[in-house]
Amino acid sequence: MDLESTLDELYALRPHEFTAARNQRAAEARRAGDRELAERIRALRRPTVSAWAGNMLVRREPDKVRPLISLGEGLREAHRNLDGEQLRELGRQQHLLVGALAREARQLAAEEGQSVGEAALHEIEATLHAVLADPEAARQWAAGHLDRPLSAPVGFTGLEADAGVTVRPGRLPEPASKPSREPRPEPSPDPEEDAASRRRREKLESARQDAEEAERQAREREQAHDEAVAVLQRSQTALDETGDRVAALTRELEEAKERHRRTERGYRDARDQAERTEHAARDARRRADKALTVVDRLDAGE
Repeated sequence: MDLESTLDELYALRPHEFTAARNQRAAEARRAGDRELAERIRALRRPTVSAWAGNMLVRREPDKVRPLISLGEGLREAHRNLDGEQLRELGRQQHLLVGALAREARQLAAEEGQSVGEAALHEIEATLHAVLADPEAARQWAAGHLDRPLSAPVGFTGLEADAGVTVRPGRLPEPASKPSREPRPEPSPDPEEDAASRRRREKLESARQDAEEAERQAREREQAHDEAVAVLQRSQTALDETGDRVAALTRELEEAKERHRRTERGYRDARDQAERTEHAARDARRRADKALTVVDRLDAGE
């Protein structure tokens, strides 16, 4: 057993199957004497539905996700070069590709009997945006071991294009690698942004806040569950150990009882033998005494 193969196995399981399998593998590593591996496995976190679906996409459809990696490289290059025209074109491609891949992940999950709600679907899209924006996020996603959705860096141009904001030359944000030395002024409302777009953005922001709160509560419940399972596992181990000890003591007790029974039988046999030899000795002594009496009388001339 090694950590990498264990990660591959566990994060391929459906979320509700994860905890029991993780604890089993940790126990196996502990029994094998590898306590460090056991602790590392025990520390693994159960994936959210969105993270699991994203892992499935990487594992099942590698040919479909490669274009996303290439698109991310192009977007980051355009962002660094402040190429507004290229950003607009790549932003449109991003919108289509991210939507298609998120739906593909949802379909893969459905085939495994796992439903993906709207909140989870948005988290899958957020992970894909993060893959576009950040090479490190892309590397983490490609490993197929995510336990939580990823988030793109703030200010990534591709995300702005996808959110419905028109990106124009001269209004591009500074690249992440070249932070401005002067504080930026607060952005003023875009007069070209209509009321419907504002309402959409407000609803999106509210939905994201609700999703973040739900995710926070879910993590707390999952952590509490993991801790309870850990306590259960320790209790099970202690129960098994005490059960083994009771069984061993029971065997020892039965063996001691059998030895006692054999000793008791030997004692009774020895006692009976002692009684028999005592009677025989007394009879022999009486006969010897009588014989001596006869001898004494004969010596006396009687």
